[in-house]
Amino acid sequence: MLTKHIKATNIELTPAISDYVDKKVDVLNKFIGEEIDALAKIEVGKTTNHHNKGDIFRAEINLTIGKKDYRAVVETSDLYAAIDDMKDEIVAEVSKAKRKHFHLLKKGHQKIKDFLKGFRSK
Repeated sequence: MLTKHIKATNIELTPAISDYVDKKVDVLNKFIGEEIDALAKIEVGKTTNHHNKGDIFRAEINLTIGKKDYRAVVETSDLYAAIDDMKDEIVAEVSKAKRKHFHLLKKGHQKIKDFLKGFRSK
């Protein structure tokens, strides 16, 4: 189950921004599963209020799934684009870790199978 905490920095957290972040972060539920507790700390906002070439928006997520931590930080000139890129980065990081985990399990299963085959032939 994914628990989300959303924080806004240097901007007002409107319901539209909050709903957009919720919708984007809900994609992570397919990687987590129902029996595992996960916490997503999300921060969106402006980096500072005094840029010469427009505003720079920042989206950051710190995701804790079980005992593992994942993090993605994006800075762009559009808040919604920053949220989209943040979601893409965190999904890529979590899916990479999941593929690596299953690859190691499969490799271990193959070693056990090879060992048992060698044990039977003797």
